Amino acid sequence: MARKTFCFLLFICMGVCACTVRHNSLRSTLCAEIVANVQDSVLPFWMDYAVAPDGGFYGMVLRNGTPVVDAPRGGVLNARILWSFSAAYRTFGDESYLKLADKSQRYFIDTFIDKENGGVYWLVNPDGEIVNASKYTYAMTYAIYGLAEHYLATGNDESLKTAISLYHVLEEKGREPQYDGYVESFTENWEKLERYDNNAPKTMNAHLHVLEAYTLLYQCWKDNGLKKRLEFCVDLFINRIYDPSRRHFNLFFDNEWNGLVEMDSYGHDVETGWLLCEAARTLENQDLIEQTNQLALDVTGACLAEGMSDKGYMIYEKKGDRKTRHASWWGQVETMIACVNAWQISGDEAWLQSADTVWTFVKDHMVDKEYGEWYSDCFDGEPKKEAPKVSMWRCPYHTVRLGVEMYNRLK
Repeated sequence: MARKTFCFLLFICMGVCACTVRHNSLRSTLCAEIVANVQDSVLPFWMDYAVAPDGGFYGMVLRNGTPVVDAPRGGVLNARILWSFSAAYRTFGDESYLKLADKSQRYFIDTFIDKENGGVYWLVNPDGEIVNASKYTYAMTYAIYGLAEHYLATGNDESLKTAISLYHVLEEKGREPQYDGYVESFTENWEKLERYDNNAPKTMNAHLHVLEAYTLLYQCWKDNGLKKRLEFCVDLFINRIYDPSRRHFNLFFDNEWNGLVEMDSYGHDVETGWLLCEAARTLENQDLIEQTNQLALDVTGACLAEGMSDKGYMIYEKKGDRKTRHASWWGQVETMIACVNAWQISGDEAWLQSADTVWTFVKDHMVDKEYGEWYSDCFDGEPKKEAPKVSMWRCPYHTVRLGVEMYNRLK
């Protein structure tokens, strides 16, 4: 009997060891391959082709690295470039990333900060002429995010002071006083608009990036007022924007926070799930940590169940009963981060397997093996090779963040 018991326990131990080996192998492979891709393909493309000789960054670069020299330059793109090279330096320590982080910080502050009205210009010409001075909450949040990351990477006080100044402007001029939250966009001098995109003065996406920016700024600056606004954002997502019956976040709202369109954006859903966890951990609030962990598991699980194609990628969105077959590069990034976050919460290796499934699709279909970086989009698994690699909305922020998150979570 004793010998049988010993053999049974030995069998169990061998099984556990085998599972642990497979688990560690998958974890290390994911980390190594993704970090290598970001450092050897993504960042070099931006370093080699996006930097303009005038000290700034081109507004558009084609797939093969050819710049469109007269393309306007966006505040969002340049704030994301600032974040990307700052985060890359803070994580990987390469001095070449620091050089680009400092360069982008100087260019962004000198070019995109509206010193008269406060806030961030939306679009400028290569010579610095203002093309569109409208104020968008979206651009404000990325400016705060990029500058806060630059401060964390370098200790540069100018970056922190500018980020804090933009935070105060957003709270003073961008915040809606009656029902709270942040209005989508304004005129150059912060007057209200008569119409908004999708007739929605408030959107989930704008508030997602307020949450993201305030989380990072609070890591730099432990201000009580900022803490309360970050807590407000977390509560807003949990109790107002999230629909627990569908396990998705609503996207568009009127001023009173009534939902306007039933539409699921799978990439935004999974991204919000893990960013809520990050906010709760930054606030060091155990109740919120438990709530956001469960919410992230629910949302990520729903998106995998409803949005994963049979080819292994996360589709873009669902509107009504219609799903797209379109796959964005950033949606795959956020799905992988969300799956690894879910694995860290639950310990269930199935989440890592899901991340690996998406990464396998990306390696096979989205990584541009000829010119570097990734294709921006795939339709039904086929990459759109004609799309530019750099544009107002095509940036290094998501792909660099994938490398940073995988390194910090899986190393």
